[in-house]
Amino acid sequence: MPRLHALELLPDDAGHDVVRRDWQALRDAGLPSQLDHRGATNSPHVTVVAAPVLRAEDQQEAYDLLGPLLPTGARAAGIALLGGRRVTLVRLVEVPDTVVRAVLELRARVADVQHPGWLPHVTLARRMDRSDVSRALEVLGHDDVVITLTTLRRWDPDAGIVTTS
Repeated sequence: MPRLHALELLPDDAGHDVVRRDWQALRDAGLPSQLDHRGATNSPHVTVVAAPVLRAEDQQEAYDLLGPLLPTGARAAGIALLGGRRVTLVRLVEVPDTVVRAVLELRARVADVQHPGWLPHVTLARRMDRSDVSRALEVLGHDDVVITLTTLRRWDPDAGIVTTS
C-alpha cells in the first residue's frame, strides 16, 4: 500500500495538550497509544484528505478554502472504533458546518481520496485489541473538550517534508 499524502488540521497548544493527555493516560494504563508512534509527523491532528498524490493545486485549494475559516472552535466529543479485529480508537471532532462544506468541496477536487465522505476525528490509539476497549473507555472518561483548530499542515511522505500555514 502506498504511503499517503495528507492535509491535516492542527489544534492550538491547549488542544494539543488535551489530546496528548489522552495518549499519556492510555500509555500509563498499559494500553496502545499514539505516543507509541515514533513518526516525525506524529502529533494531534484531524485529517482533511489523504491520497496517494497531492498536487500543488490541491494544497493551494486547501489553503484557499480552509485558511479563511481558521482558527475555528471544535468539540472533541464521543469516542468511536474504526477497523476490524484490532481497532483504531478515535475521539470524534465536531466542527462548524462551514468547515465541513469546505472540506467536502476540497475532497471532491482531489483525485483518489482515501475513504468516502469525511469523519473528523483525532486518533488516540491504533491496533488495539477489542478486549481492551472497555478499559480504554474507563481510562479516557466521557468528558467532551473544546479545542481550537488553528493550522493547516501538508505531509509529503515521498519527500519527507511537512509544511504548515
